Formats: sequence, C-alpha cells, structure tokens
Amino acid sequence: MNSTPRPGTTGSAGPVADSSAASAAASAAGSAGPVSDTALQLVRWTVNSGSNVQSRGVVVIASGAHQWDGAAEGNGPVDAVFRAVDRALSGVLAGEPRLLAYDVHAESEGPDAVGLVTVQIAPPASAVGARSTGRYAGRASSPNIIAASVEAYIQAINELLAEAHWSGATEDAGNQRRTRAPGGEARRAELDEDEGKHDVTAWFER
Repeated sequence: MNSTPRPGTTGSAGPVADSSAASAAASAAGSAGPVSDTALQLVRWTVNSGSNVQSRGVVVIASGAHQWDGAAEGNGPVDAVFRAVDRALSGVLAGEPRLLAYDVHAESEGPDAVGLVTVQIAPPASAVGARSTGRYAGRASSPNIIAASVEAYIQAINELLAEAHWSGATEDAGNQRRTRAPGGEARRAELDEDEGKHDVTAWFER
C-alpha cells in the first residue's frame, strides 16, 4: 500500500510472536453488536506465524447474503491478516484501503492484558471522485492484539462504506461474484478451536 509501513514491518509496531515456537496460530470471535444488513461482518479469521515461517492470514467476510474470502502472506501476523482482508474485499473497494495509522495501547497489565487498537484508513488510491476522499477510523479491544487489529480494520472499512457515495458497493460486488453466504443473517466471527493462541505478553513488555 502507499501509506505508512504496515504493522509488523520495519519502523512500525506490531504483535510479537513467541520466538521459542517454530510457529503459532491465532483465531478469535469478533465483537458482538447491532449491525446493518449491508455492514461487513468478520465471519472467521486465522493467522499462522512464527520465527521460522512466513506469516499467512486467511479471512471470511460477509455482508447480507454475500460472502468473500481472502488469503495473503505478510511481514508479521497483523500485516498478513490485513492483506487477507484487502484481498477478500478487492472487488468491493476496487482497490486496497490506504493504511494511515495503526496504534496499540495497553488498557490493563499482566498476562491477560487488554490492548486497544486504533486504525485509520483512506480510500484506495484507485478511487475517483467523491470516493477518493476522506479518512475513516476503527477501534477495538481484546487480549489478543491480532483479533483487535482485524476488528478495528473492518470497522474502519465499514465507516468508509457507510458514506452515501459508497452506497451499494457490497451488493454490487456480491452480485458480480454471485457468492452467497448461507442464511444471510448477521453472524459473529467463529473461534477456530483447533488453532493455538498468540502469546502477546511480550508486546506489552516492550
């Protein structure tokens, strides 16, 4: 992206994986709350990352009766899952959001410390007209920094899509792909019980 460095890249903050493990995986439930019929909902996400492997993220995102999935590699787990979101929504946004800011603050202390993630984005560089302007922010809290990061990123994208000039973007993209989500009802991100948890304690000890 043409923006500040992605989380996990040199010169940017990002979660720290347990360097003693050959690999790690994370997946978590999304935050509950009222959503519109067309708002993006994170159905499921998984990240594999470790000291000896390339970080790889996979996401499933739904809006109304439509569903998209994406997978991508990145420089760290947060970068990987953000890129997976970008890939999944490339047809909705006709490009990738520009990441302007990514901040993490500890809201508590100890092994179960909760981190507050704030993300700010701008429309894709390929956007034209009214769709090319604006800044949009998302915030989410979780003991799992990756979970909070992806929820905040989706929230920021939803703020962008809520603009009148983005009206119909998700429905149009869903109709073009002709991919339907089972049931079409609101859902929460699923917890992948088979995946491990990221040890993010080191993040708060930096």
